[in-house]
Amino acid sequence: MVYQRRIVDDVLDELFPHLAAIALEGAKGVGKTATASQRSKTILSLNRRGQRETLAADIDYIARAAPPVLIDEWQLEPPVWDRVRTAVDENNTGGQFLLAGSAGVAPGVRIHSGAGRIVSIPLRPLSFSERGLMEPAVSLRELLAGNQPKVSGHCPIGLPIYADEILGSGFPGIRSLPERARNAQLDSYITRIVERELPENGVAVRRPRALNAWLSAYGAATATDASYSKILDAATAGERDKPARGTVDAYREHLTRIFVLDPIPAWIPLFNPLKRLTRAPKHHLVDPALAARLMKISKDGLLRGEGDRVAASTGTWLGALFESLVTQSVRVYAHALNADVGHLRTKDTTREIDLIVEGSDRQVVAIEVKLAATVTDHDVRHLNWLQQQIGSRLSDRVIVTTGEHAYRRPDGVAVVPLALLGP
Repeated sequence: MVYQRRIVDDVLDELFPHLAAIALEGAKGVGKTATASQRSKTILSLNRRGQRETLAADIDYIARAAPPVLIDEWQLEPPVWDRVRTAVDENNTGGQFLLAGSAGVAPGVRIHSGAGRIVSIPLRPLSFSERGLMEPAVSLRELLAGNQPKVSGHCPIGLPIYADEILGSGFPGIRSLPERARNAQLDSYITRIVERELPENGVAVRRPRALNAWLSAYGAATATDASYSKILDAATAGERDKPARGTVDAYREHLTRIFVLDPIPAWIPLFNPLKRLTRAPKHHLVDPALAARLMKISKDGLLRGEGDRVAASTGTWLGALFESLVTQSVRVYAHALNADVGHLRTKDTTREIDLIVEGSDRQVVAIEVKLAATVTDHDVRHLNWLQQQIGSRLSDRVIVTTGEHAYRRPDGVAVVPLALLGP
């Protein structure tokens, strides 16, 4: 299979020649091994028992192998991390080690942080621009620069194709499959999380059905900041024997640790007049296709507005999944720019902005997501409010839509179809 270059490859091209060790982190199936293999001479796959046992017996082999050395699924043999760290202490020449991991270290396992020696880079499923449907015409980098760039372009992609992309997944090895095979793979992915991935990472799942129900409820809370108690109530509606809160919290912690849950943190800006902002994260799975499969909803069902939601008084299930698709893409673009992504919501819920992209210089791009082709004054009211609050720190205001055209409104808000937005 021909390797499909990713946005993260540009980041690796820039950093790896100068950094001795980089850890690519992300859920199973996002393409870490394929990406890291492109620039490795030695590949050690620790999900193969023989290689793991051999390396455990002679861990110094890491420092003797021909660089660059890829250590795949390194977390299955945690001492590898510390050995790479000491190897970097001995020789900090760039381009030596790539570590690929689909989980953080299990609780109770102690390793050095790696600070100053190993740089972590997240890898997520394919962003929309990486899927090859269209060439982006609007750059997040230019929006973040604060120069109010010209926004233009035509996009023939409509709502049915966006629904296809939600259901089709951003996992490189899954999205090209025929629909029935793809759905079977996504269902198997969810099953493996419960039956294999969590146990491999030190988590005893005593009630698999309860965990599946909680995952489904979490998926139904996509793009909301519903409380975890509401998610638990939705997962156990009508049941007296509910899992203990501590058990559910542990599941949530471990699902985040293996990158299956990918929540958006609340944006809490420094040195600004904004007050009383919520600190609750906004819920997202690593890929909206997983949420759709957990709910067993079809394309026709999505387009008809079907789908249960948790603690959402407005909007449709398709709208929530479209926001998750936009979020997934924006996070990929933002990381390439060394920017962070959060969401904004006031505690009284009167103000809410779906995505806040904050660059290293504290400049901000505020993004609202709308499952429609048209944009009204009502749709931009929160963006214009934020401009009044933080002034010149707000580099740009954007509405991401499913429409055909990219343009600027008379009030300066950029209207951009998702297919036209890129890094």
